[in-house]
Amino acid sequence: MNKMLTASLVGFSLSFGALAAAPALAQDAAATPAAASVEKTPVMDLVANPATKAVVDKHIPQLASHPAYDQFKEMTLKQLQPLSQGAITDEMLTAVQADFDKTK
Repeated sequence: MNKMLTASLVGFSLSFGALAAAPALAQDAAATPAAASVEKTPVMDLVANPATKAVVDKHIPQLASHPAYDQFKEMTLKQLQPLSQGAITDEMLTAVQADFDKTK
C-alpha cells in the first residue's frame, strides 16, 4: 500500500468519531446484494448499489462521504478495516455481512 494512502487514512477515524464507522477488478455495480461481501466487494460497488449502500450506511455512516473515499473506494471493507484505526470493527463487518446475506 502506498505511503500517501496510508498517510491519508491516518485520520480515518475522524469522520467516524460520531459512530454511535492492489486495485481489484470491480464487480458489476448492478450485482445483487446477495453477491455482496465485506471480503470481496469493493466499497465503490457497495455504494453504487442502493440495497448494499443502505446496509453500509446503517453500520458505517459517512463512509461514502469520507474525504479519502477516492483513495479507498477500490478496497473491500475488510481491506479498509486495518486502516480505520478501530473505527471499523470485526463486529461491524459481521453485522454488515449478516445484513447482506439477509437480502438474498
